[in-house]
Amino acid sequence: MTRERTLIIGASGGIGAALADALEPRGEVVRLSRSADGLDLMDEASIARVLGAQEGTFDRVLVTTGALQIDGAEPEKTIRTLDPADMSAQFALNAIGPALVLKHLLPLVPRDRRSVVAVLSARVGSIGDNRLGGWISYRAAKAAVNQILRTSAIEYGRLRKQAILVSLHPGTVQTRLTGPYLARHGSVTPEEAAQNLIRVIDGLSHADSGRFFDWAGKAVPW
Repeated sequence: MTRERTLIIGASGGIGAALADALEPRGEVVRLSRSADGLDLMDEASIARVLGAQEGTFDRVLVTTGALQIDGAEPEKTIRTLDPADMSAQFALNAIGPALVLKHLLPLVPRDRRSVVAVLSARVGSIGDNRLGGWISYRAAKAAVNQILRTSAIEYGRLRKQAILVSLHPGTVQTRLTGPYLARHGSVTPEEAAQNLIRVIDGLSHADSGRFFDWAGKAVPW
């Protein structure tokens, strides 16, 4: 039986590492990160170089990168505190970075079998589910990556007909990203989050491509 191949982008982070550990018993897992491989989502040349060096194709590609705080800038509580430099950094890492991965990823997605490309997003990126306001830059960047994913799914669907592209909300996970906010929400360990996400990924069909799901497999409003 052919062993599955998984590519984890952002494998040094809490969720990425947990996903890699959970999937290794099922086959080969290639772990990529800025710290280990120089894959920097804010540097297209590094993305092209590192992805271009990979051989073969992958049954799963999981983009687990992202940050809520960049260079110490906390999420805005009001539009009055919005800073354009901080907002630009959010878009560069959380939206443009995954877009560049999708730009250079196509040769690693198989033509002849099912594959899943999943990008971690966040429920706060949902426009329809936004009832609290605040966190403008982070919300907007995650809404943008959802649109990037949906649009890319249409194009990938023409070129890789068995590919499934989805945005996934992992829930509130106990990582450095969410550390300052854990007291406000129920949370799970990275290991629990990984098992939840794997169940969702395993259950996806081609009809799900271009959609946004949470950790329980429930569709999230755009």
